[in-house]
Amino acid sequence: MRRAQPHPESRRAAETVRRRIDRGGERLWRLVDFRDLPFTAVAQALSRLARAGEIERLSKGVYYRSRKTVFGRSRPNPAAIRQLATRTRPFFPSGIAAANLLGFSTQSTSRGELATSASSLPRKLVGPDAVIHTRRPEAWSDLSETEAALLDFLRRGGRTGELSPEDTISRTLMLLSEQGRYRRLADIAGTEPPRVRALLGALGEQLGGHPKALAQLRESLNPLTRFDFGLFAGLPNAKAWQAKERRT
Repeated sequence: MRRAQPHPESRRAAETVRRRIDRGGERLWRLVDFRDLPFTAVAQALSRLARAGEIERLSKGVYYRSRKTVFGRSRPNPAAIRQLATRTRPFFPSGIAAANLLGFSTQSTSRGELATSASSLPRKLVGPDAVIHTRRPEAWSDLSETEAALLDFLRRGGRTGELSPEDTISRTLMLLSEQGRYRRLADIAGTEPPRVRALLGALGEQLGGHPKALAQLRESLNPLTRFDFGLFAGLPNAKAWQAKERRT
């Protein structure tokens, strides 16, 4: 029985894909890099090249063409693939990385720590050793890297920083006072855990203003619940915002 021959258009597309990859040398390739060609034909051509070992599939729709080096085959640039991952789903620094970005710490870790609203991130794109916190609220996608890192820092009660409680509070208030930042975080506070809402309320009250936002935060809290404020337990109004008593 004769095998069906590829459609001439598909065959031409496959030849074009191979030619471009051969000319492109070492680099990442995505389906959108061939948007001028039929989608299905491109997907099939990339899949065939991956099965033949000519390119490596990193994740759905993402491939890598390596080159030979004295140490073996080259590997994708970590910065490039992380930047590529953010095009499909934003992710943000978390833990010590977030504290470092915000100026609360000078520590760095060998393993990246990330937060994302996705249910998962391709390990080949973010690194096999990265610590990934998934399913953060979708509202984080509209925040800047600094704002998302600040929410992550508040979720941890400031414990990932190296500053004293007094300096931690002072720097947090400074960061929140930047134009429009507190308002943006208060607007999405409903997607955050109650302890973060309570902490945002206490910090916002210290900043002054924002009466409507503060009232909404107050109303969102169960008045019988007490929250662990971590390093922020020293806020003058912490108890009024339902913080647990500090241990002496």
